[in-house]
Formats: sequence, C-alpha cells, structure tokens
Amino acid sequence: MTAPCSSRKASPYRSESPFSSRCFVGILLVALLLLLPISSDACGEPPRYESMRLPGLPKPSYSPGESVQYECRPGYQPKRPPLPTSAVCQNDGMWSLLQEACTRKQCPNLGDPANGQVDYPNGSILFGSEAHYVCNVGYFLIGPSILYCDISGSTVDWSDTPPLCEKILCKPPEKILNGKYTNSHKDIFEYNEVVTYSCDASNGTDQYSLVGESKLVCIGNDKWSSDPPQCKVVKCAYPYVENGMIVSGHGTKFYYKATIVYRCIEGFKLNGSNTIVCGANSTWEPEIPTCIKESTTPSTQPPISSASVSTPPSSQPPISSDSDSKPTHTTTTLGSSHPGYPSPSDEPPPKSLGAGIIVAIVTGTLFGVVVVVGSIYFCFHKEKKSSRVSSPEWLPRTSEVAHPT
Repeated sequence: MTAPCSSRKASPYRSESPFSSRCFVGILLVALLLLLPISSDACGEPPRYESMRLPGLPKPSYSPGESVQYECRPGYQPKRPPLPTSAVCQNDGMWSLLQEACTRKQCPNLGDPANGQVDYPNGSILFGSEAHYVCNVGYFLIGPSILYCDISGSTVDWSDTPPLCEKILCKPPEKILNGKYTNSHKDIFEYNEVVTYSCDASNGTDQYSLVGESKLVCIGNDKWSSDPPQCKVVKCAYPYVENGMIVSGHGTKFYYKATIVYRCIEGFKLNGSNTIVCGANSTWEPEIPTCIKESTTPSTQPPISSASVSTPPSSQPPISSDSDSKPTHTTTTLGSSHPGYPSPSDEPPPKSLGAGIIVAIVTGTLFGVVVVVGSIYFCFHKEKKSSRVSSPEWLPRTSEVAHPT
C-alpha cells in the first residue's frame, strides 16, 4: 500500500511556488550570513573638518574604542584655549563629534602707502584675505594692485611687496609744423596741466587753419588727452547754387569750418541740406544742395471716388432723390448674355431636411447602439462561462481520490 500523499498526482495546471521551496530558504540564509559584516558596529572613515586634518591616510574601517588624532591644516593654528582634537569610534558605529579646534593665521598688518589707501574687502588680514590698493588723484600705482594673504613656509604672508603711488607726470607733447604750443620751454608737465596750440602766420595769401583739438591735458603718466592738432591751409571752393542764394556766411574765401546757409528763390525748392560746412579736406560737408523748379501745372485727372473705382464718375447716371426710384441702367448678367447658364436668381433655394428623414436617422442610430451593446454583452457572458470550466471534468477532486484497499 502506498501513502495517499505520494500517490496524489500534481495537477498539470498548478505550478509549485519558488518561495515555498527549500532552495529559497537556503539562499536567504546565505545572504544573511554575507550581510553580517556590513551590519557590524565598525566605524567608517573619520569625518573631515575645514581647519583640521589627519596626519596620514585614514583606514577604511575602525573598531569600537579606536581613536584618531587631528592636526591643524596649513594656514591654521590651534585656538586659545585649546579644544579636543581626538575622535573616538563609538559602539554604535559613529565617531564622536569635534568642534573646529584651529583658527586662521594672520598676515602682517599693512599700512596705507604714501598718496594712496589700502582696502580689505574681507574685513580682516587673516589667511585667505585680500588687500586692494588705490592711489590718490594725480598719482599712479607702481606694482600689483591686489595682494593675497597666503601660505609662506610654516606661516602666512602677503603674496607680493606692497605697491607705491607715484606722481603723474607728462613729457612735453609733440611739436607741429606751422604751429606751436604754450609753455614749450618746460621739460615736465604735471597732472591736469594744459597746453594750448596755435598756428603761425602764413607767408602766402591763405592763412593756416588749426585742425584738431587746440587744448591738450596731461591725464596720465606720459599720457595726453588727445593727439596734437595740425596747422594747414584748408580752403573750400565758392559754393554757388543756381536759383539759390546765401542767407548766412557771405564771403569771398571760405576756410576751415566756414558755414553757409541757403534758400531757393521763389518757384524753386531745396534738394539737400540748407547748411554746409567747409571740412578738413577742403570739401563741403555735406554736399552742396540744388534748387529744383516746383511744378505749377494743375493735375487734369479728376479725384477718384472711394464708392466707385471701376466706373468714371461721368458715366454714372443721376440718382433721383425719391427713395422708391431705381437706376435707369441695367446690369448685364452671365445668364442673359450666354444661353444655357442659369441666372443666380433662377437657381432653386437649398432644400431643408424633412421630419421623416430626421426620424429615420434617429431610429437607425438607436438601433445601431442596441446592436453594439448586445454584442458586447454576449461576448462577455460567453467568456465568463468558458472560464468556469478551467479544468477537465474527468480529473478527480482531492476529496474523491480512491484509496486502495
């Protein structure tokens, strides 16, 4: 006789769950064993601090009770009074917390330079600070304008030597041909000192004109406000304009920056600018204008009415003031001149849908909805019925398995 459980056949439609197998229990036990070292009470790498560091490389893990000793980073020194610098790995796998036990070192104090000032944007002269230099008006900086408090050996110091503020001086400006400038006997000019240029008298019939800035200012170390001017003959031709006259600027010779204002005589209009100036290249700027004769012939074309564009006003028949009257002219249509083409007025009006057609459309729509809903219900009912018979009728149930005698 065999045991009932051993003789029971497994249903071909039922699969054994992997989570109930002994193999799954074994895998779970192995995973828990592998996770035991991770969930231990060991500490990881010690925490990092801004002002402190470890003397060497840290270990990947530390046992409870182990400690590490911190030291001050370069540019820092221990605080006064001193604070603890040793951290301990605790039983819960966490390191004991420390306060920043070091503070920044201080660079030497900088004084204001002669004829200048120094500014500290950080508000201190500690490690990492900056010093910005600026000179007084009339002086220029020699050396770096910004210094940095940085590491220097075992201490901290400024990155460079402090700059100096020197007085702004200019060498004499350039001499020009056919001209001179004031105080030409001096060898050095101070800040904001001014020299003025002028032209010499001409030996010919035309005088020299000073082209450029007449005054130069010493604005920087060996730097003048502009280039020196020129002294040369600048003469523009007589600006004759036909049918025009000069309103302002009359003369026989027109030198540099001479200005002329025009207007045209009656019956002419000005084409161009009414004001011209003699430029540095002996040409008028802008070009000399012209006077164009104005058109006095009246236009023979009658004004075009906005109400009728295609038909001249003279061809329109008079319209009676009586509101019941109609125009005497007739409009030729396509249907009257071309047989076979119906006139727009002869076309039958569009027909509207009758009540019978509307009832037929609504009835057909309702019938279609009923058919679709019935089909869906039939398919659903058939699917539900077939799902009930999920196993063959010939398979015996568990309670009906015959026991051998």
